[in-house]
Amino acid sequence: MGGWGAVLLIGLMAAVVVVLVIGIGLMARGGEANRKYGNKMMVARVMLQGAALAVLAILLMMK
Repeated sequence: MGGWGAVLLIGLMAAVVVVLVIGIGLMARGGEANRKYGNKMMVARVMLQGAALAVLAILLMMK
């Protein structure tokens, strides 16, 4: 698992963490921003996690 695949996987995992932290921050603040963007952050996190798992599966199958 080297090269571009590892970089892509690490990038996706970092993106998941960023979206998760933003979502938690929105939930903690509450209010209009949470109502407007809370669900979008959750959907984005789930999609990024799925992409990360797909890349991991592809990398493992290639090995």
